Amino acid sequence: MSYESQDEHGLDKPLANLRSVLIPGETLDAWAIQRRVFALAHRRRLLAATSGRLIVITRHLLGGFDVANVRWQDLEEVTLRVGVLGADLGIRAGKATDLATLGAQGAQLVQFRGLRKEQAQAVYRICQAQDQAWREKRRVRELEELRARSGGIQVTSGAALGTAVTGDDAVRRLQEAKQLLDAKLITDAEYEAIKAKIVSP
Repeated sequence: MSYESQDEHGLDKPLANLRSVLIPGETLDAWAIQRRVFALAHRRRLLAATSGRLIVITRHLLGGFDVANVRWQDLEEVTLRVGVLGADLGIRAGKATDLATLGAQGAQLVQFRGLRKEQAQAVYRICQAQDQAWREKRRVRELEELRARSGGIQVTSGAALGTAVTGDDAVRRLQEAKQLLDAKLITDAEYEAIKAKIVSP
């Protein structure tokens, strides 16, 4: 869906600003802009969800603009509140981002108030999808790191592959396997298979 077809004046300049900061290969998936009534004391902010990041463009009153970025992997939480006149989108990201330039405090939480509803919902959906995708990537990475620390235990189709070990090494690997189970990274059946492999003569 292209929001550029919506009948609203004054969007050419902020959208041109947005396109000017896209890097080669980066695609624009959705954007949202504040309604005029919510930006009486400043230029309206523009949020854009791209293939690689969330971009916030704040235009200066006398020309020029500032850009703040949130990498998808740094996104911690996004909230959406839809009201009668518009929608509010809340973004919280890790301190590695530059949301502080927008007046963020503490945990880098910024509220964007008075966005157009349909646009805000589209940006929200993409933020949620990216958040879930990166959570899964982090889960897989953590699983691989735990497996590596456990001495190369590999879990495939409910079975464990490894070599029999004894003594302190066996205790350590059993503890690592229990960590995998407690973190819900493996099933009970996989844990039992790993345990049997470790303690087998």
